[in-house]
Order: sequence, then C-alpha cells, then structure tokens
Amino acid sequence: MMAFLSYFINNIQQVISLTTEHIILTAIAVGLAVLIGVPLGIFISYFQKASRAVVGATNIVQAIPSMALLGLIIPLLGIGSVPSVVIVILYSLLPIVKNTYTGITSINEDTLESAKAIGLTRSQVLIKVQIPLALPVIMAGVRISAVTAVGLMTMAAFIGAGGLGFLIFSGISTVNTHQILAGAIPACILALLVDFIFGLIEKLVTPISLQNTKGVSKKALYKTRKNQKGILALTAIILIAIMISTGLGNINTADKVITIGGKDFTEQRIATELMAELIEDRSDIKVNRRSGLGGTQVCFNALKSGDIDMYLEYTGTAYGDTLSYPPITDMDEVYDTVKKDFKEKFDLEVLEQMNFNNTYTLAVSQEIAGKYNLETISDLAKVGNQLTVGSTLEFLNREDGIVGLAKHYGFSFKNEIGINGSNRYIAIENKEIDVTNAFSTDGLLKKFNLQVLKDDQNFFPPYYAIPIIRSQTLKEYPEIQSILAELGEVLTDEVMMELNYQVDELQQKPKNVAHDFLEEQGMLKNQ
Repeated sequence: MMAFLSYFINNIQQVISLTTEHIILTAIAVGLAVLIGVPLGIFISYFQKASRAVVGATNIVQAIPSMALLGLIIPLLGIGSVPSVVIVILYSLLPIVKNTYTGITSINEDTLESAKAIGLTRSQVLIKVQIPLALPVIMAGVRISAVTAVGLMTMAAFIGAGGLGFLIFSGISTVNTHQILAGAIPACILALLVDFIFGLIEKLVTPISLQNTKGVSKKALYKTRKNQKGILALTAIILIAIMISTGLGNINTADKVITIGGKDFTEQRIATELMAELIEDRSDIKVNRRSGLGGTQVCFNALKSGDIDMYLEYTGTAYGDTLSYPPITDMDEVYDTVKKDFKEKFDLEVLEQMNFNNTYTLAVSQEIAGKYNLETISDLAKVGNQLTVGSTLEFLNREDGIVGLAKHYGFSFKNEIGINGSNRYIAIENKEIDVTNAFSTDGLLKKFNLQVLKDDQNFFPPYYAIPIIRSQTLKEYPEIQSILAELGEVLTDEVMMELNYQVDELQQKPKNVAHDFLEEQGMLKNQ
C-alpha cells in the first residue's frame, strides 16, 4: 500500500492530467449520445414501425466487441479523440434510446387524452406532458450510459486520445501493478461520481408527486432540491473550466511541428522519446508525442492519413506484415525491398536502419532450461511435445511465428495458448506455461531472468528498427534524416534491452530514461 501511495504521489501531475482528459472525452461522448439518443427514442415512439430496426441496430452495436469496433473505425476516422468519442457514443445509445422509447410509450393513454381535450397540440403534448413524465425513465438510461462510458473511454489511450487508459495499458505492458492501480482507481472513483451526479439529476427531474416523500416536510424537500441544484451548478462550472483550460493548454504556437507516433510497448515509448528529444535539441522543430497507439496497423494507418508524421517500425514487420512477403533472413534484401516498396506504394520514406535488431526469440525459465538442457531452439524441438507454449495471438498465427517455426525445426508443442502483452511473463513465472515468445531487446527477459534460446538455424527474419516518415514531412525537414542516423548508430541490442529494463523493472519513466541516455552519450547539444 505504501509503495502504491509513493508511486501515486510521485506521478500525481500525470494522473491529474490524464483524469482531466478522461473527464472531457467522457463528457463530450455522453453529451452527444444524449443529443442523438433522446430524439431517436422519441422518433420511434411516434413511428412504431421503425422501432424494431432502430433498437435492433443499437443492440447489434452493443454486441460487437469494443476492440473489434475500434479496428473497423480507425481506417475511417484515424486515431485520437474523434474515433474514441464515436465508439463510446455508439455503445451509449442503446440504454438512452430504449429508455426514451419506453418512457414515452408507457404514459397512460387517459393522461394523453386529457391533454388533447384541453386543446394542446401534438407538439405541446410532447413537450409539456410526455417528456416531463418520461424524464425519470430517460435519465435512468442516461445514467447507465454515463457510468458505462467512463469505463469504455479507457480504450481511448489505445489510439492516442489519452485518458486514464494510458496508465492502465502502460502498467499492463510493464507488469507495473502500481501504474495499473493509478489508472484504475481514479477511473472507479470517476464512475462513482458520475453515478452520484446523474442520480441527483434523476431525482430533480422526477416530479415530487412521484417520489417517496413520506415523513419529509415540504420545507425540507425544497431545501434538499436547492442543495442538489447547487451541486449540479458547481459541477457544471468545474467541467466548463476544465474544458477551457485544457483547450488553451493544448494550443501549440510553434511554426514547425511534427507528430511522432509509437506502438503500445515499452521500447516504442522509449524510442518515441529518444527521437523526439533529439530532434527538438538539434533543430527548431517541436514534436508532439503520440506513443501507445496499439499495433502496427494503427500506426501505419495513422501515418498514411497524416494523423502522425513518423514512427519507428521494424524491417521484418514492414516486409511480412505490411507488404505481405514471405519471411526471409537476408537483412539487406529485406531493408532494400521495404524502402523501395514503401516509397512507390505509399509515398513514405524509410530512413537509415538502426543498429538494434528486435527480432523474435523464444524464452524459458531457468528451471525449464536446466531440466531439459535447453540452449537452442533445436534443443527445444527435441522436447517440444512435452511443453506448453504461451505466446502473443499474432505470433501463434504467423508464418514467421509458431506456424513457420514448427515446420522449419520439425516439431510441435504439447499445447499452444494465446496470451497477449506482459501477462505471458507472469504465466511463465507461475508455471502455467513453459515457453513464451519474446523480442530480443525486451527488458522483461532480464526482469524475469529468462533463458533466451538461440535461433541456431536462423529461422527468424531480421527486425531492425527503421524510422518511417511521410515524404512531405521529410521534404520540409530534411535535417531529421541525419539526426536520426546518428541516434541509430548508438542503439544496439544490448543498449535497448538495458533501456527497456530501466522502465520495465526499475519503474522509470520512458521520457526520463531517454533523456538520461542522450545526456550520457553527449548527444544533447543545446541543454
């Protein structure tokens, strides 16, 4: 508990900043969901034939896994706040639409007839009778959507929109429980606050005649309502102030600005900071950092659409994943093909290859290595049918992963389990699996003291780091090429593993690790 409190206090500014982003994104999403859902619910209450189609559509959206919907929407809307807000709106519509429809259609027919009898028009009946009477039911739906939206918005970090999900995903990737809690606890508190606030609104819109006020004096009731209105007014003022201050704080007045993206694992966060700080130090370019953007396709699509200007890729990933070529082991051919095809097909420039090769590898615990005398993958092939492998889902299904590896070395595992992220390291420590895939520069290998098995038959393709940049950006800022070429020379396998280890095990921030390394190397000229 004390360790968590220490972490929380040391990172309080980041927690506050991410909580602010989370509040703003959630408020925008819920507000827009209400503006769309309530009129839609009213519409289908008047046009009953459309109700089945509308409610059915919202049910279908609700049934789609959020990550799947995210993958479908990124090519259309890119990365950042917009797709995050859109997805939360889509998930929020069902309870709002259904409760609005239920609230309007469940009003007693005699009440409606009485309203018409005194001369109210159809629109007047809706505004003065139906909506006021249905408001408690409508607000119950809004309340459910608002609370759910707080949790859903954590996925915004996956595509660079910020929010408390950044801490949660970062903590998961580095096996940092304190960081996970620093994101999860504020999110839980925020959900409870949202539930409380919308509970007040629900009470305020419920006519007093429909509330259980037995034993409460009229004076006390009006005093309570006055206090509730005061709380809501204060909440509204605070929310508006947060949005204004955040909006002003995000205004970038620099003339030369580029955005560097990065994937959602430690090495990419460090690399983003290394490239960004060195570029800012050696030029008058300002850099927006957008690390933690999920996998290859998220970053690549963001680069093509212009949401980011550059990110660090790996030759094997670009060659096999993006260009769909069968894996090969020739380092020069892979790099030359990627450089040529990216320019011709996507108008993207591939800069000079860096000196570290973050290729795939297999790792086992020291206990398993000793028990079966494992040093190479050929050794593993002899006993593979006795062992369980737990690897990333991607690695399980790739030709340069388990599928091709088993064919090349001529063996199969006893059991294959898909485990994404750092959870596979926890599984191997808990002896739930025997073998896992890793990257050769992964700091978690050192943290968990795993035995890396040598690829003695050279199966795995090269995965050297390569900065990929939009051609227009490089044309505007050609100095970036020489700056990053100098950085690439000093980043070896051993260096990257150590930098990753400082974040994964020593719990240092990627920004600080990057700065200290550049300073130690004497690469910062203007600080």
